[in-house]
Amino acid sequence: MIELILVFSAAIFGIGVYGALSQQSFVMIMMGLELMINATVLAIVVFWWGTTGGDPRGQLLVVVVLAVMAIEAAMGFALVTAVYRARKADITEKLKRLRN
Repeated sequence: MIELILVFSAAIFGIGVYGALSQQSFVMIMMGLELMINATVLAIVVFWWGTTGGDPRGQLLVVVVLAVMAIEAAMGFALVTAVYRARKADITEKLKRLRN
């Protein structure tokens, strides 16, 4: 069972890598990064569940990671909104430089 979930986690991570590297839209890049983080959290939960037998103290790591993910998403979307308002750029190709 653990192997199946880890394969699923690796597949999600691979989809996230492809999404982050192949897209030009800021939102799609962030979605790829979120998929990679979610796959990592899933793998950590599976290792925690398999090694400790479901000890509740391991769940704190998952809660902390999910809080960090929420903060990262909020800051990322705020940055994308600021770039769009300042430069009217919604894809990475429209940005020549980040300064000025």
